[in-house]
Amino acid sequence: MAKTFAPRVSKKRRKTIDLTENLDIDTFRISDEMLLKGARLDEISLSDIIVKDQVRTKFSDASIRELSKNIEQNGLIQPLVLHRVGDRYTLVCGERRYRAMKLINMEKSPCFVLDGKSQKELMAIQFSENSSREALHYIDRADGILNYQRATKASERKIQAALGISKSEVHRSLIIAKLPEEIKDAAKVHNIEKYVLVEYDVLSDESFKEEIRQRILTGDITKRARLRKLVREAHKDVDSVSDVKRKRKSSTKQLSSTISANAFIKALQSKAGGVDKETRNLLKSLVEETKEIVDL
Repeated sequence: MAKTFAPRVSKKRRKTIDLTENLDIDTFRISDEMLLKGARLDEISLSDIIVKDQVRTKFSDASIRELSKNIEQNGLIQPLVLHRVGDRYTLVCGERRYRAMKLINMEKSPCFVLDGKSQKELMAIQFSENSSREALHYIDRADGILNYQRATKASERKIQAALGISKSEVHRSLIIAKLPEEIKDAAKVHNIEKYVLVEYDVLSDESFKEEIRQRILTGDITKRARLRKLVREAHKDVDSVSDVKRKRKSSTKQLSSTISANAFIKALQSKAGGVDKETRNLLKSLVEETKEIVDL
């Protein structure tokens, strides 16, 4: 059966639709107040908290040391967020705070404890909470989006609605997250712009792409402008090679004609010995005229 579509409506007449209607709001639009909905505040021993892979994988040691000093002086302002299953507590949000507290040998921490959340809900909470705090590296953000997609089997449009980010950002992030780990590690080490990785991914010339890969790994390319300059130069080289090939082909054709003309002249000269003087003089004149024509 053919699909039917609603008629197009002009922008002025379009109505705004609330995508969060009839949905568990703290799954899709996360702020501190929404995050606390349904959670209970408790004091949990740090040794009882299980830390699994988080959205964030890059931590600044200096910032953690600074945070630990702040916690030591002023206490923990923002509790950790945990998910309880039975008697086990898994860290959902706050790994930096958790590490800072471990650094100063704190034994317990105030925590918001969530119960009965699905994996999909926990990933959305974790992603949004981390994104709203200390700048999350775009590589970690991209990996988080890919992990969410793999766990939920969601389309790009559904990811956009669930995580509150643009569809183009979702698309770019999925491209980046699927790149080799060595490329992503280099992006963190050398602070490479994300658009360098996006544009690297679409390069079609394998030999040129390998050259760019090596430059990314060594940190030679960190800016999009630098990559685009190299691409333009590579295209110029290709055009130059094409021009050289065309000129060689033209020269070969011209040389072939010259060789043929020279062979004709030699044939005339060889025949001149077996003819009478008048004919020989005529052929000699013809040879001289032919030489001028082909510019030998």
